[in-house]
Amino acid sequence: MKTLKKQTNHLTLIMMLIMLITIQSCEQKTKEESKIIEKETPEYFLLRPEVEKAYGYSHAVKIGNSIKISGAVSMDDEGNPTAIGDLAQQMKNCYADLDKILKHYGCTFDDVVKEDVFTTNMPKFLAAAGYRTEIYKKQFPTGSWLGVKELAIPEFMIEIELEVHKSN
Repeated sequence: MKTLKKQTNHLTLIMMLIMLITIQSCEQKTKEESKIIEKETPEYFLLRPEVEKAYGYSHAVKIGNSIKISGAVSMDDEGNPTAIGDLAQQMKNCYADLDKILKHYGCTFDDVVKEDVFTTNMPKFLAAAGYRTEIYKKQFPTGSWLGVKELAIPEFMIEIELEVHKSN
């Protein structure tokens, strides 16, 4: 009987310790989660505010260490297509705009983890894709190359969107 009572006391003590550790662990997680939520307030960036407001999008949004960048196309500051008919130049113009956005957030193309390319002319894109080696110097990101029927404006031949991870 004494042995059973001793075992019960030990078991009760162990259970109390487990509950105390669990409660402390939950409190710690709640504190950590609230810190994460505070840091995850979206930061929006407009490269061409008037154009982006007219079309109803933000060019980039940063949440925590992640940055989502809308598809860049070859356009001037008024939203007019540039380099019409020249996919290679349109691609270079897209990367120039993307570079401006990356710099706004203190990033480079080395921070890009995903790149999706949409093109209305895959053969021309494939012929010009070697230019990407001038953009991605360390490594290439993940992503997809998609041939599409059309983009927002008929003169656009390519659109490039990025996802970025900014290390602390």
